Amino acid sequence: MNIELIRDLLLWCTVINYGVLLVWALLFTAAHEWMHQLHGRWFRLPVERFDAIHYAGMAVYKIAILVFNLVPYVALHIVG
Repeated sequence: MNIELIRDLLLWCTVINYGVLLVWALLFTAAHEWMHQLHGRWFRLPVERFDAIHYAGMAVYKIAILVFNLVPYVALHIVG
């Protein structure tokens, strides 16, 4: 496996993961009540806590994308 293939892989992983994050954020914004009602069937969560959990989840996911996809991609561009 050469460095160009790994760079391409990391680039596509970054694009796909940011797409997932974007869909998550759009669904959370557009279908907030529906999502809260759906999860409210299983868990008793006030709206504030539901929002905080999703916000924290999106933040952790974004940081993971940066650390595991984007930073290695940039590092391989610098080294390569």
